[in-house]
Amino acid sequence: MDIDKLFKVPKLPPGGVKRKLPDNPTPEMLKKLKMDTNATFTSRSPESTNAHAKPSFKASVEDVDEDEDENDANFAPGGDADYFQEEDDEGRFFGGGLTSEQKEILNIFDKAEGNILEDEAQTLTIAQIRKLLLTFERAVNKNQDQRSKYPDDPTRFIDSEADLDSAIKGLLPLSQSPTLAYPELVRSGTVALLVGLLTHENMDIVIDVVELIYELTDEDAEVEYEEVEKSEEAMKTLVDGLIENSTLELLVDNLARLNESEEADRQGVFHILAIDRPWSLGIFENFIALNPGLSSSLVSKTTVMDWLLNRIQQKSHDENRGYAAELLSIFLQDKVDNKLVFGEKNGVEVLLKVLSQYRRRNPVDSEETEFMENLFDSLCSALSEITIKKLFLDAEGPDLMILMMKEKMESKSRSIKVLDYALSGAAGAALCETFVEALGLKTLFIALMGKPGKRQKGAVDLPDSEDIGHILGIISSLLTNLPSESQSRIRVIVKFVEADYEKVDKLLDIRDAARKRLSTTDAEIQKDKQAKEREDGLTPDVEDGFYLRRLDGGLFTLQTVDYILAWIMMEDDGIRQHCIRMLGRRNEGMKDILQTLQVYYEHVDDDEGDKGADSEPTMSQKDILQGLIAALDGVATQS
Repeated sequence: MDIDKLFKVPKLPPGGVKRKLPDNPTPEMLKKLKMDTNATFTSRSPESTNAHAKPSFKASVEDVDEDEDENDANFAPGGDADYFQEEDDEGRFFGGGLTSEQKEILNIFDKAEGNILEDEAQTLTIAQIRKLLLTFERAVNKNQDQRSKYPDDPTRFIDSEADLDSAIKGLLPLSQSPTLAYPELVRSGTVALLVGLLTHENMDIVIDVVELIYELTDEDAEVEYEEVEKSEEAMKTLVDGLIENSTLELLVDNLARLNESEEADRQGVFHILAIDRPWSLGIFENFIALNPGLSSSLVSKTTVMDWLLNRIQQKSHDENRGYAAELLSIFLQDKVDNKLVFGEKNGVEVLLKVLSQYRRRNPVDSEETEFMENLFDSLCSALSEITIKKLFLDAEGPDLMILMMKEKMESKSRSIKVLDYALSGAAGAALCETFVEALGLKTLFIALMGKPGKRQKGAVDLPDSEDIGHILGIISSLLTNLPSESQSRIRVIVKFVEADYEKVDKLLDIRDAARKRLSTTDAEIQKDKQAKEREDGLTPDVEDGFYLRRLDGGLFTLQTVDYILAWIMMEDDGIRQHCIRMLGRRNEGMKDILQTLQVYYEHVDDDEGDKGADSEPTMSQKDILQGLIAALDGVATQS
């Protein structure tokens, strides 16, 4: 067979006569030439089925009256049906570019699609729900019966396995009618049957169940917008039923069973873990969102912490590894029990080991960057506990963070943040000593000074970066926690004296930038205060909200800088004289620092002080501020 002949293009008919126009046709002639818009292929008759039959065209030329042509409402470019109906606000015609026939066809399709969507969105009746549950129950019982009779012959129960798979997938529409379906799921005992399948020998069945639970507990399952409260109550009933049947424990057990080298198993892990995404919420996250207290019970009653710590240690990075890190950060956010379990599971050592790979390399993409940030956030959250601070010190965490600060990698900023959390509070005193001994002061003050720029020194009008805030926090912790007259404290003070007080000047530049930001914020708050006074008046809650805005608008940075300046001025006469001279050039003085510290003092909690490493109460922040204010006030009075 000659392939070329089959696909050979037929030649044009010979002797075709072409109608030619003059080189310069007149407008009158053009008006008389109108192509018949109805010219189409001639219909094939039953007899004309020859493969070589050629389509024929009809074209006609007719005389058209000029008045009739100008008034013909049906004429439009391309036969556009709406050319003269569709126009913009300025009266220009555009049309849709479609003929009447084409628009009619599209309307038919739109109506058909609307009917399909309407059918899909139909709410299930209680009878239909019970029928689905009965089908599922029969499929479960049949499969169990077949497996018990022929445990060594899969060919005898393979059909029942397929039926069970279909029955599980058949329950997915229940998520569209949570108000009716979920209470019936629990009342009928179907939840117990469903959860029992999480121990099924066939992992495909287990994955089906995981996906079903994922869909049923997803927030998008609540589609009955008119009955939101009932829908939420139905969701809570289902989640309580799942928890009572040990669903969380079985899900954690299945994490170890799933083989993530297989695509289906990897998706199963995704549905268990996948969290905090615009398009989905994982089962764990769904449960915790409905009942925050489940976070502690999940960690204490299951091995999820072990699995998460093992999963983040795997060298190859994928999305499930990222989800494991994100779930870990959620567990450690505000649950003290979870932080203690994290420490008992050697979590600090694990995190430092995984983070060490980012000392000399950056993450390869945005997903790995998010993974790294979640690990740093987990460490920061855990460091609020004294026991974690001790474990961090024992694992040489300060040394690793200082090494990361020296490198010009993305981990540099995060390591500064971790050190800020680690050194804070009375329990961070030992870490402050270690930080100085590990030569962290040089790296810290290099980060404070930044790269020397070509602009003038005082050009720091931009808002302070997050790094500056954490660097100031570290310096503040060093001055608070290091013992008076100790060698480590003296080394800190010396850093401010060297190079003709350049670090003090840097602090004053940061102070100026913060003060300018605060002035702008105060002007905005003043307008809002006036509006509030005219409406509802200024309540204590409103005043607290304004104070929080001031903190974000530069007050927090200003308070931290003035707290540091107060300490170093008390420690060294040369620093004090330099500060007073430089403040005078800015038309400011000691009174401005005292004013800032007074506002700081008034808003600090009146507690008994943090507990140090030896669990003995120390001076509270309020007591320290009171002492600094008294000392500075005495100096200002003498001068």
